[in-house]
Amino acid sequence: MSPAVWVLTIAGLLAIVAFDLVVIARRNHTVTIKDATRWVLFYVGLAGLFALGLFLFSPGQSGSEFVAGYITEYSLSVDNLFVFVIIMARFAVPSLAQDKVLYVGIVVSMLLRAIFILAGAAAISAASWVFYIFGAFLVYTAVRLAIEGESDEQAINDSQSQENVVIRGMRRILPLQHDYDGAKLVTRTNGRRMLTPLVIVIAAIGMANVIFALDSIPAIFGLTQDAYIVLTANAFALMGLRQLYFLIGGLLERIVYLNVGLSVILAFIGVKLIIEALHGSHIDDIGAIHLPHIGILTSLGFIVGTLFVTTVASLLKSARDNRREAIRIKIDE
Repeated sequence: MSPAVWVLTIAGLLAIVAFDLVVIARRNHTVTIKDATRWVLFYVGLAGLFALGLFLFSPGQSGSEFVAGYITEYSLSVDNLFVFVIIMARFAVPSLAQDKVLYVGIVVSMLLRAIFILAGAAAISAASWVFYIFGAFLVYTAVRLAIEGESDEQAINDSQSQENVVIRGMRRILPLQHDYDGAKLVTRTNGRRMLTPLVIVIAAIGMANVIFALDSIPAIFGLTQDAYIVLTANAFALMGLRQLYFLIGGLLERIVYLNVGLSVILAFIGVKLIIEALHGSHIDDIGAIHLPHIGILTSLGFIVGTLFVTTVASLLKSARDNRREAIRIKIDE
């Protein structure tokens, strides 16, 4: 992409972030399901319009790569919501303040992810063997996610251990009070300006997002090496994540096979990266096994199909478990 396109895109993303901030500042009630649904559709619609623009005005496979990257990043970002729920409950964040906390935490993580993406793009352009590292890391993450159930337990423990280090440091350095003051980040106590616990919650959410970026950014580089596509797919996925938190927070418990679906997607992209690295090294066959070229449309179809099967299987299992629980209650009565 030309420098002018980069500048216009970044300006557009900043305008959306600023508009979002104005909406939050004017909202004087907790986020309802209706609010969340409307804003989820708004952000998904924005991503759709952006993809349409790429299909119409950008050469090559930019549009398909963005769609595949966006779906992958959005689905992997859903895993973050488990951690957000734990953080909000652990710190007993007031309902009215949750929207603001998520907004600031996600904006911070967007900036940090941008640094990771530019560093990853530079590493890939400098040495193709980075694909081997990314691919092996994704396969390892997929296996660990499937065996250990990282998104539900291990990732939460990891993020909290990292968070505890940050929080202890913040408490030593910053003037933090123990009580909330509505949705305020700064308040006055005995005439002294103090920071509220919301600052700690924002740091925890930002840290969790950065930890999850270690998986998601290599994953999207397995679909495209275009830093512009990687950056915009991450930005659109993260901007819609906050509203998704309020919309499907209760539904997350019903998607019981989410770990399995995400592990399959990560393993697929990891293998794809390794195959591309082998092709780059002019290795097209391993013994009698021919290494196929996995195109972006194949990747997109696999990702969407996996998510569909995962969601349907999860909902069916939840419905079956609910029926069994209802029967058990009737028997006990």
